[in-house]
Amino acid sequence: MTRVTVGSRLHAGFQNLSLAHERLYGGVGVALAEPRLDLRAERGDAVDCDDEAARPYVERVVDHLDVPGATVRVAERPPRHAGLGSGTQLALAALVAVAGAYDIEVDPRERAPALGRGGRSGIGVATFESGGFVVDGGHPTERFTTAPPAEGEWTVPPVVARRDLPESWRFVLAVPDAGPGRSGDEEDESMRSVVERADPGIAEEIALLVTQGLLPAAATGDRAAFGRCVARLGRLNGAWYADEQGGVYRPPAGAIIDALSEHPAVAGAGQSSWGPTVYALTDAEYAAEVADAARAALADAAEGGRVVVSRPRNEGATVEAD
Repeated sequence: MTRVTVGSRLHAGFQNLSLAHERLYGGVGVALAEPRLDLRAERGDAVDCDDEAARPYVERVVDHLDVPGATVRVAERPPRHAGLGSGTQLALAALVAVAGAYDIEVDPRERAPALGRGGRSGIGVATFESGGFVVDGGHPTERFTTAPPAEGEWTVPPVVARRDLPESWRFVLAVPDAGPGRSGDEEDESMRSVVERADPGIAEEIALLVTQGLLPAAATGDRAAFGRCVARLGRLNGAWYADEQGGVYRPPAGAIIDALSEHPAVAGAGQSSWGPTVYALTDAEYAAEVADAARAALADAAEGGRVVVSRPRNEGATVEAD
């Protein structure tokens, strides 16, 4: 039996969505300790999975590895299509766990494209590998244009910067009981529409923001600067997405972000990926009161929901074999 545990990830935004530049996408994100995925696998004659959301990933892995089957148990997992990267973590955890059960050596980065992962952002793969704050290098624009290559015919974007984040930092997550964030064909169609008309000037501002703001803040542990820059990155990405998601942020994320941004202990707030998850960066000392503010913001937005307090995860997936 092989057990894989890994946290979630925040996707703060892309560096470029315009065809006018040489590299497309280029994700920026952070690995989180919570919510986490805990998945165990052992050999089997067919696929036996106790989690219906995980089953398609397990079936694909079994087919990819050409093994008879697997018995998979999921003790806990992040919510699906909430902007927390659960799809990539499920795919890669299933890959590593099933491969481990059969004593097969696998490289998650190398195998990810065959599992349909890493087609735009490399953040999910990178945080699975080593956690931390990650910036990836995106894809060559001439290969991706308005539509990516056929599934599997890409390589996962390279990591161009990675940093541990201070253990005292806390990300307070507000996850509204809203509809799921975009994924699959719907996400592909939305991204194609965004890329076709993206303003290249936004990418130029983001380049300066990343190199002169985010990277130095991560390197020095400057929470105030990091929060300010990551919030700005989210707003700039939202300008690209506004027509697709109904505003700079997907409703009700905007109202929640505005409320949390006014809290004196919040360094910065934003929307992860297509949402609906909103995050706010604070310190461990103030995490409880920011979590209370997140609950109030969820209530004011007329949405139920869940609040999670997480530290950064500065390590990749944990693999244990029995």
